[in-house]
Amino acid sequence: MNFLAHIYLSGENDLITIGNFIADGIKGKDYKKYPRDVQTGILLHREIDTYTDTHDTVRQSTRRLHDKYGHYSGVIVDILYDHFLAKNWIKYSSIPLDLYVQLFYDSLETHYDLLPIKIKQMIPFMVTNNWLLSYASVDGISRVLDGMNRRTKNRSGMNQAINELEAFYRQFENEFSDFFNELIIFSNKKLKELIINKSSYE
Repeated sequence: MNFLAHIYLSGENDLITIGNFIADGIKGKDYKKYPRDVQTGILLHREIDTYTDTHDTVRQSTRRLHDKYGHYSGVIVDILYDHFLAKNWIKYSSIPLDLYVQLFYDSLETHYDLLPIKIKQMIPFMVTNNWLLSYASVDGISRVLDGMNRRTKNRSGMNQAINELEAFYRQFENEFSDFFNELIIFSNKKLKELIINKSSYE
């Protein structure tokens, strides 16, 4: 899953959310350097990624892209799924998306000292271009895919995946909806386990 989904699945604890958000940049046991709630978020992120990568519905979405985009297909699906989360946000949260996103940006500022250097470097671009809110539109997702393609020095061709999104929009949206309902249940259960079970940190 991409940024918005990971943030949403973290619950209401700001530090757990921060941990989930920064987790891709925290390798191995380095998570133990962080406060306990941040550790919980990092471990939750890893559980979510494992569950997502092995889920049949996600693999179905990925297969639709694999011939053209190869190992970048999973990254593309993560981004497309964030689009459907943002687009259908009202189904998942009583807090309007623009307010939810602003509260998250405020939390990043509050906990800025906890952020890895690469995240600190990314934040100005993320906030200025309001990535999380932009996910709700196809144009916004197109800009994200363009940016990801540039990061791969145009090797991935990810910018072209907007064509598959438009061609198979209903299929992707149905797959997201089916999968995300299951992911919410999984994440809630796993979060409770991580909070209760101290052995998860060992």
